[in-house]
Formats: sequence, structure tokens, C-alpha cells
Amino acid sequence: MPPDSLELFPEPAGPARVDLRAPLAERMRPRDLSEVVGQEHLLRPGAALRSLVDAGQLPSLILWGPPGSGKTTLARLLARGARFVPLSAVMVGVKEIRAAIDEARRGGGRTVLFLDEIHRLNRAQQDALLPHVEAGTVTLIGATTENPSFEVIAPLLSRCRVFVLERLAEPALAALVRRAADDPVRGLGASGPPVPDAVVQAIVHAADGDARRALGLLESAAAIHRETAPAGTPLSLEAVREAAGRAVLLHDRDREEHYNVVSALIKSLRASDPDAALYYAARMLAAGEDPLFLARRLVIFASEDVGNAEPQALSLATSAFLAVERIGMPEGRIPLAQAVTFLACAPKSNASYVGISRALEAVETHGSLPVPLHLRNAPTRLMKEYGYGAGYEYPHDAPERFVARRNLPDELAGARLYEPTNEGAEAILAERLDGWRKRRQG
Repeated sequence: MPPDSLELFPEPAGPARVDLRAPLAERMRPRDLSEVVGQEHLLRPGAALRSLVDAGQLPSLILWGPPGSGKTTLARLLARGARFVPLSAVMVGVKEIRAAIDEARRGGGRTVLFLDEIHRLNRAQQDALLPHVEAGTVTLIGATTENPSFEVIAPLLSRCRVFVLERLAEPALAALVRRAADDPVRGLGASGPPVPDAVVQAIVHAADGDARRALGLLESAAAIHRETAPAGTPLSLEAVREAAGRAVLLHDRDREEHYNVVSALIKSLRASDPDAALYYAARMLAAGEDPLFLARRLVIFASEDVGNAEPQALSLATSAFLAVERIGMPEGRIPLAQAVTFLACAPKSNASYVGISRALEAVETHGSLPVPLHLRNAPTRLMKEYGYGAGYEYPHDAPERFVARRNLPDELAGARLYEPTNEGAEAILAERLDGWRKRRQG
């Protein structure tokens, strides 16, 4: 078996048939490992997936990666020589899954059941599949763009190896586009226009890591070029722009990449990096995120991570939210940018956030402790007779408007829930509070 072969179950050699009516992405689908671009972390000699291939093993597995990263291609290559049953989880139910299992039982030999978008299967469908994967009736290969630990039931996940495919880097995409442009049999080389390097790079940029999209753009741009330009002239950037339209960014508002970009924004703000924060905010807006969602995150950040180190942060973030709500987009990006840059550059303190967490923990630990009598209202004579409000001193009537009396329940006497930092305006609060606590304890 050649070292670059993915043929765990080799087929007889024969001439490759090419259906020229098929889309370019399908015609250029790799036929063996030597044609796969990217995913070196899985496919180089000694890597996890390659080691299984070299050992002639094919366990049930899940391929997790972004769109166009090669999940279906790898599944087909891994299943070479076995009966390959492809199903889309979007279209199937328990009935179709059971039919595929019955076919595997009747057929004999090894059956690879490929379930594209396996995260779309509901629990009942996954439960119906589980015993047949356990018994080895079928070898399951699932493909998903979503984190399988969230979307695949634990019993099924535990019986599968998970391999993570990476977003294709630009050099890998460029090599793929160049191969498709030049290939005289499966690609555009025989009848297509010359494709300059600048055009290859434009396609790569517009594809945003998606191999399928890159080849689709190349094919569409070539078709546009044939209709609008003289024969023999190089493919133009204008044809690529027309084919691409507005670049589609990888950002699903309900899925993992959404949370990745939001996390990157918040962590960049927390790291006081306005350049990165602006970039991730722009990513969200360009991909169609609700600008009010972004504005709400900034309001939360202003209290959670800036807090009293810069008291104006919450007011500015709230104002940005109201501005976006009232003026909409695209102008709303301007107050959002102001809030992002202000919050990134502001001194940081999470002392208020930590303080309320400590207070809630105290409530959880100690329950409803009795409120000290001097803090209780006494609207009736009976309550006064029981000591409600006794000894209360009105701070506004006291020297320096401060009364050195403990106000926490006895069980929490001396507890420090709020510990202000020495950052920004909070440093003044820290000094003032330190003096009050010393007098209260004194």
C-alpha cells in the first residue's frame, strides 16, 4: 500500500472517471491523501488520524471543524473500499437511520454510515443509532461544525474518536485554488482563463477559510469572465468581486463561533487592548450580529470589569446602548466604537462583581440571618417595645456623616465583601473605606 494512500480497504485500480457536469468543488475532491491540503496536524506521518490509517484501523469517529475544512472528503477517503452510506442529519429521522442499519446487516462486509451535520440529530435519533455503533453493525463517521461535547449525547460520544479539523489557512487554500485553475482534466485548465496570483489571493480572502466556497468562487468568476471578457484574457478581480458579493464571515449567532468571537471581544477589553476589541466588535457587526447584543455586553462589562475604577464607564456604555437603540445602524457603530475604546482604555476593577458574589455566597451559607435591631423599621408600638430601631443614629446628623456601628448580622461581623482596588477612581474609595472600617471595628 503506498504511504500516501488512505485506502484502508483498497479498491481495484482503474481510470478515474470525471463527470464534467459536476461542480468544480466536487470534481476537485481529493482522491487520496496526497491531494489533501491542510490538516497536517491530523494527516502528517505519526499524527493521530494518520496513525489509524497506517494501522489499517477505522473506528467510529466524529470530524469536527468549520465549513469547507474537508470533513466529507476525509470521510469518503477513510471509507474507501467499504460500503459508504451518506446521510444528512437535517433530512433523516429514526426511520431512515434504521433502514441504513438494516441495509448494513443484509449487505455483509463493512458499512460506513456517514452522518453529515450529526449535531442536528435529536436525542431519540442518537439513541436509535447507539446500540448499532456499540455492536459494530456500522462504523459511524459523523461530521459537525458544532462542538460535539454539547451536541452529541455522552454515550455515543464516548464510543467515537473525535478529530478536530482546523480552518484552512490561506496558503492551503491558495494551493487548492491554483490546482483547480490549472488542472486540465478535473479543473479549469483545459478551457478556463489564466488565473493571476492576485486573483487567487482575492478568492482566498473572500472564501474565509472555506475550501468549498473558494472553488465555487473560482468557478463562478470563470463563468462570469467567459460572458464579459475576450477569450484568452486573464481572470479579473472584477469577476471575482461580482461572484463573491459581500464576503460571508464565519459567525453563526446561535452557535460556537458566535461565542468564540464574543469571548475574544470581552477578553480583549479586559486586557486593555482597544485594537483587538475593535476588530472583534467589527467582526460581529460585519457578520450581521444584532448591535444591541453587542451594546448589552458592553454595559455588563462596564460594571463587571471596570466598575468603580472608572465610574463613568457604566454611564457611557448605557448611553451607547440607548444611542444604538435610537439611531440604528450603520451610524450606531460610532457610539459602539466610542464605548469599546473607552472601556478598553479605562482602569479595571472587578471588585463590585466579586463583592456581590461573596455576598450571595454568604446568603447561601448562612441563610436568612436576623437583621440587627437598630436597622429595623418600627412603625408600630409593639415593634418599638421589642426594640426595633432602638439606638439607630441618623448618619446625616452625625459628625462627618458617619456612625461607627456594625450593620452586618452578628454571624458576619467583620466580613469584607467589597475590597476596592487601587485602580483609578476606586483608589479613593479604598482609602476612604479603610478608614471607616477601622473606626467601625475600633
